[in-house]
Amino acid sequence: MATYKEIQSYVKKKYYVSVKTCWIADMKEHHGLKKRIAPNRISMDSKTNPCPNDKQEMITDAFKHFEMI
Repeated sequence: MATYKEIQSYVKKKYYVSVKTCWIADMKEHHGLKKRIAPNRISMDSKTNPCPNDKQEMITDAFKHFEMI
């Protein structure tokens, strides 16, 4: 499984866009992938930064590239 840094690097290189780690975590949850819990997370139920619709396809493409889905 690719690291968050590898996914960020892939998206940056291919799409020239920076993605936040919280967006990657949101998309991992969306695709049913195992994700780690951030140590600074206040609540397990609330999401302060869900992945924007225009970035979802880019992150999904990275998941496919790294054979995560």
